Amino acid sequence: MLLTSLLFAAALLAPRADAEPPGALQDDGSGVSERLQLDEEASEAAAGRAALERALDWLAKEQEQQPDGSLPTTGARQEAPLAVTSLAALAWMAGGSTPERGPHGAPLAAAIDYLLGRVELSPDSKTTGYISDSRDQLSRMHGHGFATLALAEAYAMSPRSPRGRRIERALKLAIIRIESSQGTEGAWYYSPERSLEHEGSVTIALVQALRAARNSGLQVNQEVIKRAVDYVRRSQAEDGSFRYAIGHEETSVALTAAAISTLNATGIYSGQEVVRGYASIQRELIARETLTIKSPAFPVYERLYLAQAYWQHPDRALFERWFHEERERLIAAQERSGAWRDTRFGSSYATATNALVLALPESLLPIFQR
Repeated sequence: MLLTSLLFAAALLAPRADAEPPGALQDDGSGVSERLQLDEEASEAAAGRAALERALDWLAKEQEQQPDGSLPTTGARQEAPLAVTSLAALAWMAGGSTPERGPHGAPLAAAIDYLLGRVELSPDSKTTGYISDSRDQLSRMHGHGFATLALAEAYAMSPRSPRGRRIERALKLAIIRIESSQGTEGAWYYSPERSLEHEGSVTIALVQALRAARNSGLQVNQEVIKRAVDYVRRSQAEDGSFRYAIGHEETSVALTAAAISTLNATGIYSGQEVVRGYASIQRELIARETLTIKSPAFPVYERLYLAQAYWQHPDRALFERWFHEERERLIAAQERSGAWRDTRFGSSYATATNALVLALPESLLPIFQR
């Protein structure tokens, strides 16, 4: 990737230095160059859509291996079937399907039914509303957040159907579980109960879930959102990056992009914390090109939240430049089967998450709409 394409600061702070003057593309007076550019853009978009469809087809075939509608965790050192199935459901919806309808309506419906079957419905339980899978001891409340997000998006598509009524009941309980397990600092940890521990990535997943549920017409406690926003703001470091948790010095591009996405999910799209967050991302990405810096620990996760953060940036050209090159990388790395590989969380995880990135510009998921 060319270094110049990573100089994102120019996109935020000044007009692009390489901007073409008016009419420059029409070098022969007939608009031939402009038409060629549009044709090239259309071709690239078509290639991205084809890669997305291959990925969604691969996920559907993988799901056939499981009798319960979940996704297998093939190739994973750490297994998180609840979170991965939720991401796959979101990917199928982002690709244009609804439960029972569309090219992947059947596997999507099976995934949603799997999630519904993992909701603790008993009012006598200490964790009523918790969405979990005994096979998934990794994601826990992180997985609960992704599952709640997937159910909220599915509910928005068909709230009055029989499945929609089941989703509504489950969502109301899942929301209460999130609200009741918020910690004293305003954030969450992996336990489905209130804890003194807290961290940013779980908090991000749960805040986005609450935003999606509210967008779907369900009631969410706004005091919970306010406390979460305060936590995210307090986790920002002096250099503008965001920490893994308050009290920890660890920061990263992934955590910073995810924090910006969390603020966006609560309606905060501007302000010093957002501007400083974007600036810290730019510095880090430029440093990766100019210095010998190790690759990110969680590249798939980072890509997902960078996509969301840039997508919501007011300068749309910023997203377009980043997405153009990221899409090329994804297409080049995709296997002929349609999959991407990840040795930490497995191929289903990488494929579902990368599919979400490719589908983001189509804005079919409410949570991804500008």
